[in-house]
Amino acid sequence: MEQRATIVLRILRQEVILPKWVKQQRDPFETMVTTVLSQNTADKNTARAFEALSKRFEITPEALAKADPEDIEDAITVSGLYKSKAKTIRQAAITVLEKYHGTLKPILSLPLEEARRTLIQFPGVGPKTADVVLLFSASQPTIPIDTHVNRVAKRLEFAAANGDYEAVRKSLQSLYAPSEYLAVHLLLIAHGRRYCKARKPLCDECPVNAYCPSKGKWK
Repeated sequence: MEQRATIVLRILRQEVILPKWVKQQRDPFETMVTTVLSQNTADKNTARAFEALSKRFEITPEALAKADPEDIEDAITVSGLYKSKAKTIRQAAITVLEKYHGTLKPILSLPLEEARRTLIQFPGVGPKTADVVLLFSASQPTIPIDTHVNRVAKRLEFAAANGDYEAVRKSLQSLYAPSEYLAVHLLLIAHGRRYCKARKPLCDECPVNAYCPSKGKWK
């Protein structure tokens, strides 16, 4: 399986050009806010919501902790589920401010698993959000498992079909070097959007179909 995983990643690297910004470390609180906004919505809606929120408030724990919840809701409406997202963002801001002196950096400096457990204790923050913050803002060796990564990994049989979040994450991480985790995350997302779609995957056009045990199952 490791050899097949290596070949698949090599092919996907040739097929997809990663945006330059994803290779840079981002402010961890901004990353957390963006990830919350991205839940169950398209990228363009996430971007629009973040832009609107940025125009209304400075994206800092101090500013958002003091913000009126309805003002946050109004700014991020386009992202969907705006009431619960606004609540999560504001509660996260309050937590960072009250428990961590206004910065996530002390958490990000902890050993990986301790940092993950700490972030997951934030109200409304799950494993994916924690892993995104750790990968993108601290270069910590973890692979966030979103819906596309989960689907593609299971169809390629890189993870068990009934595996939960942690099982899929650990399976993928066992197949790749930590230096490849960012690329694996981004490339599997891109592949899931372009070819390995949820309802009608484009198996005939798929660049890795020769290495996919699930090829043709949806015809």
